[in-house]
Amino acid sequence: MTHTTTPEKIRTEALTLSLILALKGSPIGVKIVQAPGAHPFAGDQTPMRFCQALMRARYGEKSLITGENITCPAAARAFGFKPLPEPLQTGKGLVGFGIVSDEKVAQHMFEGMTTLPLDSVRQLKIFPLDSADEVPDIIIIEDEPERLMWIALSYLHAHGGKRVQGSTAILQATCVDSCIIPFLENRLNYGLGCYGCRDATDMGSGEAIIGFPADDLAAMVSHLEYLAKKALPHSREKHAFGAFTKDHAGTGCDSL
Repeated sequence: MTHTTTPEKIRTEALTLSLILALKGSPIGVKIVQAPGAHPFAGDQTPMRFCQALMRARYGEKSLITGENITCPAAARAFGFKPLPEPLQTGKGLVGFGIVSDEKVAQHMFEGMTTLPLDSVRQLKIFPLDSADEVPDIIIIEDEPERLMWIALSYLHAHGGKRVQGSTAILQATCVDSCIIPFLENRLNYGLGCYGCRDATDMGSGEAIIGFPADDLAAMVSHLEYLAKKALPHSREKHAFGAFTKDHAGTGCDSL
């Protein structure tokens, strides 16, 4: 991807976004390195899953993912590091985990998975956006759905009101849904999480995930600043709900 922004602007925009929405953690930057050669990055290279690297970035840590240290076989295939293991290809793996009861269902889930070509990616740089030293390809945010709603609205506004689409198999929510689909299709995508990332990270039951191209960030933050003047605080103060419960006092609604 070609970027017209700078790391300095990215850091400033990340801070503005976080302050407006009161995010619980930092937005996350992901750089997908496909070109051969050395690409220095001072990130932790201990074995981990992609979703765990995202979790670490929320709390300020940098990670470097390669084919050597990625520990999730499904994500390893999605990013093109390794072939999909036979138990996942046949569907037996998901049946064994208790995720589906029919192997053919699992097969279709993986057949429909958006992936990068094998051996096309060298490394994944994953870092907190508010301390970015380079411009990422994709920005990922994990937080409560209400906060993600405003992000999706700002993206919709930046794209002229075109409806936002979401695609998920409730499988590989962080690697495929929030990173690879936005990267390959150059659009925002969102998901509800999945068995793997909820098992392997501290993602809360009240949290979901969203990912979008970094090139959209500036326009999105600009509209978030607009939303913060009226719509966002008004909605959060629940004026209509307050008026409704006041008008229906004594009918049971006042106990809500």
